[in-house]
Amino acid sequence: MFGNWMKTSILMAGIVALFGAVGAMLGGREGMLMALVFGGAMNVWAYWFSDKMVLKMYKARQVDETSSPYLYNMVRELAQRGDLPMPKVYLIDEAQPNAFATGRNPDNAAVAATTGIVRLLSERELRGVMAHELAHVKNRDILISTISATIAGAISMLAQFGMFFGGRGDERPNPILQILVMILAPLAAMVIQMAISRTREFGADRGGAEISGDPEALASALAKIESYARGIPMGTAEQHPETAQMMIMNPLSGGGLRGLFSTHPATQERIARLRAMVR
Repeated sequence: MFGNWMKTSILMAGIVALFGAVGAMLGGREGMLMALVFGGAMNVWAYWFSDKMVLKMYKARQVDETSSPYLYNMVRELAQRGDLPMPKVYLIDEAQPNAFATGRNPDNAAVAATTGIVRLLSERELRGVMAHELAHVKNRDILISTISATIAGAISMLAQFGMFFGGRGDERPNPILQILVMILAPLAAMVIQMAISRTREFGADRGGAEISGDPEALASALAKIESYARGIPMGTAEQHPETAQMMIMNPLSGGGLRGLFSTHPATQERIARLRAMVR
């Protein structure tokens, strides 16, 4: 637990430092001060409210044992197996098969699945996927992923609005430098997310296999999700690519820099590791 809090603290400090660096390059001392204040405020806001923002962004609707007994009871059984508090359960009306977990800690967690994944997977496979998301909750990955998704979007916004900083006198930045910052700052945020997310996914795969007791089912689910997800776009993820790293499978269409900076490890490697657990 201490290690996860340390990772979260390092992430927050790194994000604030990146905010300050972008502000300094765009607006000198005044820009750096404004960016640091903005970055600190964003960290506090993201800690308390980013999970609600992400769920609202995806138009997720909360379900219970009356409105969606199949999914709700499955999550409840898996949460009991994993010795976890019962999270809130959400459905997202999207055809692409995918799922994610969010929240600041296990007592304030939520798991969300698309209607596409519920329709596509068998019961065994869906259990594996939801166990994977609960493993993120158990490992306390969800705070890190939600904060990084929220603030990566804020960094992109800060860089795009960089022209409004305009320092004074000798502090006025070079227009070429401004353009470079507008391009490189979002890329730096993507690299931070990539480094965090790839390690987390392997850990959640193992943890999910242990919670469900069925690593082969999760391996089968990953293969099926990748096969179908590539041909079914998810509009919200394309509009907010910083949230892609929260999903069990990269929801973006890929190609170009998005493929190069994928926040998820290769699916075949994930499957191989799960099947090694079976052997």
